[in-house]
Order: sequence, then structure tokens, then C-alpha cells
Amino acid sequence: MPATALDSIIFRDIFTTPEMRAVFSDENRTACYLEIEAALARVQGRLGIIPAEAAREIERKCRVESIDFAKLKATTERIGYPILGVVQQIVALCDKGLGEWCHWGATTQDITDTATVMQIRAALTLVEADMEKIAAALADLARRYRDTPMAGRSNLQQAVPITFGFKAATLLAAMQRHRERLAQLRPRVLVGEFAGAAGTLSSLGANGLKVQEALMVELGLGQPEIAWHTVRDRIGEVGCFLGLVTGTLGKLAMDVKLLMQTEVAEVFEPFHEGRGSSSTMPQKRNPISCLYIHATAALVRQNAAALLEAAVADHERSTGPWEIEWIALPEIFLLAAGALAQSRDMLAGLQVDAARMRSNLDMTNGAIVSEAVMMGLGPHLGRQRAHDLVYDICRAAATSGAPLVDLLAKDKEISRHVTRGDLEKMCDPANYLGLAGEMVDRVLAREKSR
Repeated sequence: MPATALDSIIFRDIFTTPEMRAVFSDENRTACYLEIEAALARVQGRLGIIPAEAAREIERKCRVESIDFAKLKATTERIGYPILGVVQQIVALCDKGLGEWCHWGATTQDITDTATVMQIRAALTLVEADMEKIAAALADLARRYRDTPMAGRSNLQQAVPITFGFKAATLLAAMQRHRERLAQLRPRVLVGEFAGAAGTLSSLGANGLKVQEALMVELGLGQPEIAWHTVRDRIGEVGCFLGLVTGTLGKLAMDVKLLMQTEVAEVFEPFHEGRGSSSTMPQKRNPISCLYIHATAALVRQNAAALLEAAVADHERSTGPWEIEWIALPEIFLLAAGALAQSRDMLAGLQVDAARMRSNLDMTNGAIVSEAVMMGLGPHLGRQRAHDLVYDICRAAATSGAPLVDLLAKDKEISRHVTRGDLEKMCDPANYLGLAGEMVDRVLAREKSR
């Protein structure tokens, strides 16, 4: 029976997606092995390294439907690696002993690593598609709420006003940077491996690099400049990239769940009948997507650290760290897919209460714009004197509950320099949004230029 959240019949489509599971399934991984073996035979047949008849026969028999997975399981457990078991089945399937030419000059890790890169390629396509949808949703929020004032918060306290569009645009800018990272890492990461026992292609003599180049062309992968059997920065980079992406999604989830608090109530996850309800408290509307995003993003980061551990390998072929990747890399992609899907769906139906945002801005009776008052009085009183005076008046307003503007207007030192009308403008949060709108426009312009 399924034993983890990633393959549980109940939980699997919460923590990941069917599409990403398919990429890292036994069937697809084995299909990648077979595609590589078929391409290798095809290339070597064309170059005259193996008989053309053998190349055709091997290619015909490299079909995942022909693989006995129960037998492959048994041979993998006995040998310790799956590739030899796959090759043995191909050899047995081929007529006239032609299968003996299969896997010519290759080593287990060549096929395994290249298959992993092929899985990474397919998985990154899925990641990119969800990143695009998330970016589009954030752009829509930034555009719609460009000028909608809300409280900016520092140390969980109200700080100065911002706009909700500004908050959305900061996350959109991060997604734009992640897209750049993805475009930059693909040429570095999507590179195959075919180098033989210790990486020197000695088994193929002078033909080694020709075979390597032609094989990578067949597979649509980059040709390595040198073997990377035990130099694993490519795999580590993918894990770190997904750690950064899901870290941004975790930040999104953190803000949404804080904004959903009863006392704040400015933003809500999409409403669906029964979603987020409590077994004992009928009034509850708990965040749900945020919780799953937080959990999956945290685990992606932990698994990324495991990939970095796998980078510390010995000599030209290693004694164990490599297997860390077999466990951690699929989990990273599966968990990242879950975080992306939950974020995508949450943003698509995010509910924003602009009236509540304005109400919360007013709850401190003007204290949230005390910086605006200080800066407005600075030219008249000096910055430090203005700071100290406004500080004292804010404390008095907090104690008495009186509007800040009333206490400011009553202060004789202040009233000598500015009118009550001036103070009312200073105390309106909508007048102290800085360059939020212009910054939102810059981020949206980058999005539009794509």
C-alpha cells in the first residue's frame, strides 16, 4: 500500500501533482533508459561501431511495454542498480544474439545520469508552466490593486502605508527573477553524460567523442565538455533553484495566512464549500493552501541540502553519495509541484477586501502616518525635534484614543508652522504611498515586454 504523502491515494494530489508523479515514475524513468540505449545503438550503427543490423534490432526492442518490472525489481535488488537489469532484458529480447551490442562502451552511471537529466528537462517544463500562471495572477493583482492602500507591516506591527498592488508586484518581481534563473540554468543543467568507466571514453577509443556528440544530438541534450560522474553541481543547482522558487511561494503563503487572521481579514483564500472548516467551530475559515505551501516549501529546502551533500563524492566514481539524489531529487520536484499548484490555484481566486484594508489603516487614528508628519514638520522644526515631538504626541494619542490629527493641531509649536488642513493631508494614509505606484508600473512593464 502507498506509505507516504506523495504516493498516498488520499494525500498525493494535495502535496504534488499527477503530471509530476508521471515524470518520476518507474515507467518513465525506465522509458528514458530505453530511449538512451536505443539512441546509442542508432548512433553507433550509423558510425559503423556496431553492426547496422544490431542497431536496428536493439532499437526495435527498446520498448517499455516489453520490460518485466517484477524481474527488473529483483535484478536491481540483487545487483544494486537498475541499468544492468534493463540491458539484460534487452539482450534477451533481441533476435540472433544481436542484443549483445547493446550498451556498447557505456557505463551504468552514463545511462542513469542522462535519464535523470531527461526527467529534469520534462519536470522543468511543468514547473515553468505553473510559474507563468502564478506570474500572470500576480500581475493581475498588481494591476487591479495598484492604488489600493493598505498597511505595510514591520515586525508584525503597522509601519507605513503601501498598496496591495505593491505587495503583489514584489512577488511578481521575484517570479521574474526565477524565470531568468531558469533560462540561465537550462544550458548548464540539461547536459547528458556518456563517458565510460572512469570518464575517459577509453572503451571506444578515437570514436568516443563522436559517439558522445551524436548521442546528445539524438537526445536533444548538451554535450559535456568533460565527464561529470562525481562533480554534481548541475543537479545541486536544480535543487537550489527550486528551493528559491518555493521560498518565494512560502513567503506568499505566509503573508496570505497572516492577512486572513480574524483581526486583520484583508485577504482570503478562494472560498469553496466546506474548505477550511473546523470539526468543532462552525465559524472557522482556516487557510488551507497556505499550510500546504508552507510545508512543501520547507521540505524542498531540506532536500536541496541533501543534494548538496551528494556533491561530496569520491574520486571518478563514488561510493554512495550519488544515491542521495535518487531519493531527494524526485521528492524536490514532487513537493515543488505541489507548492506551485497550491499557489497557482490560490492566487487565481484570491479574495481581497479593500474596504477592510482602509479600515485597518484608520485603526491607529493616524499613527501609521506619523513618519509623514515627522517629515512634513522636519523643514520647520528640524528632523530630530520633529521626530521627538511627534513621538510624544503619538504616545498621547495611543493612551487617550484621540485622533492624532487633533492632538497635532492643538500643539502650539506645530500650529505655528502648519495649518490643520496641512495636517489632515499629512495624516491621510492614501497621501503617503511613496512611489509604490511607479514601482508597480516598472514591474508590470517588464512583464508586458515579454
